[in-house]
Amino acid sequence: MTGAIWNFVHSALMNFLNAMALLTAETFSLQFNNKRCVSKPYYPRKALLCYQLTRQNGSTPTRGYLKNKKKHHAEIRFIKKIESMGLDETQCYQVTCYLTWSPCPSCAGELVDFIKAHHHLTLRIFASRLYYHWLGHYQEGLLLLCGSQVPVEVMGLREFTDCWENFVDHEEPPSFNPSEKLEELDKNSRAIKRRLESIKSRSVDVLENGLRSLQLGPVTPSSSRRNSR
Repeated sequence: MTGAIWNFVHSALMNFLNAMALLTAETFSLQFNNKRCVSKPYYPRKALLCYQLTRQNGSTPTRGYLKNKKKHHAEIRFIKKIESMGLDETQCYQVTCYLTWSPCPSCAGELVDFIKAHHHLTLRIFASRLYYHWLGHYQEGLLLLCGSQVPVEVMGLREFTDCWENFVDHEEPPSFNPSEKLEELDKNSRAIKRRLESIKSRSVDVLENGLRSLQLGPVTPSSSRRNSR
């Protein structure tokens, strides 16, 4: 297959996939809701992952969304989805993901391994909410991502707006004011960003304390006093 034919087939396939991958306005409003608690009527906040794949040459982005299915988390389904596309490894690709929940520790490890094995891909992750962020194991998963080639950040106004514009079906008018909804999401995200920054800063403190405790020779009273705080 010649390069021109391959590019045509690839573009047609991507356009077909894009046409299928749209959220309803209600789904966006409910699932990307980043309030601390869900108000009545209560509903489960599920894991959704919206992805945008862009080739370095500026071709039309490929977009879609995935959710948890049976025992497979959305992040694992995303990895398999990208692998199934048969991307040209001589080309560079930028992938941006918008998640309703930040990845669990297991998925964090899988994402890091995936990107390390695919040097032609660059991945950015933005999460609406932090998943079990108060538990140490889940904090370690976030730090693994932040310290690797897969940085994770909290969605702000720009990311919520991009997600709304590119992943939501706008054929039917929503039952809410989109501008007010986006401003509300951005306001709530500020506290979540502070939580993530706090987790990152604690990891830096641990590293600095560990470096201070390193000794290149026998510990003497004077060196011990210099290293105390």
